[in-house]
Amino acid sequence: MNKKFFFFDIDGTLAVGTPGKQYIPESTKKAIRMLKEQGHFVAIATGRSYAMAVDHMKELGFENMVSDGGNGITINNELITIKPLDYQKCLNFINECKEKNFIWAISPDNKTRRLAPDSRFYDFTQDVYMDTEVVEGLDPRNYEQIYKVYVACFAPEEQKLETLKELPWCRFHKEYLFVEPGDKSVGIKMMVDHFNGDYKYVVVFGDEKNDLSMFRDEWTSIAMGNAIDELKEKATYVTTPCDQDGIYNACVHFGWIKEND
Repeated sequence: MNKKFFFFDIDGTLAVGTPGKQYIPESTKKAIRMLKEQGHFVAIATGRSYAMAVDHMKELGFENMVSDGGNGITINNELITIKPLDYQKCLNFINECKEKNFIWAISPDNKTRRLAPDSRFYDFTQDVYMDTEVVEGLDPRNYEQIYKVYVACFAPEEQKLETLKELPWCRFHKEYLFVEPGDKSVGIKMMVDHFNGDYKYVVVFGDEKNDLSMFRDEWTSIAMGNAIDELKEKATYVTTPCDQDGIYNACVHFGWIKEND
């Protein structure tokens, strides 16, 4: 069997349950272990920043990861690269947020924190996804790079921000949105190119809207049974939900692992 490159989203794909109370089904652990034993390449593909995902990567038993929404790659536990957002577009966007009195914050470095000019971001969101540090008079121009921008508002208020149309963004929480890279396929291709691999041997697993970008005709795309309908429509195959042996069942279905092994 040709060596394949497997990429797995975390939440709702590898991991079951809400953040902080997640677990990996035993069947999933078994499937990953068997894929490795067969000589296949396995990696996580997440929208999270490297800093927010690296410990999770190791806890899940992985050494390879596409992070930062496709802009970062880690191979054999070594961070190879993280590409920041377009700097000038971020500055333009933050300026518009200031002009229109939108609450904003930024991640200017590869750390598990965000910076905000005042306490309004935390007061509005009460978010504990990462630490929010207040830097009085925060000026994004004092930082060489910007990896993420956060805007606290309820939908559809963001439609008032014209410069947001020039940046990739998504909303995971009703209280705020993320301006962050949103194409995991970019990192997947970087990873496969690193090994001089063929895209036709790529297999991706996902369940949510931010996985749409990595469901491509060039390779095999598997939607979990708990995935959104839009993702299922793009999928090569729809397996059972993540808490019903979804990853294991898909691997058996395609013959990548054998049930009696």
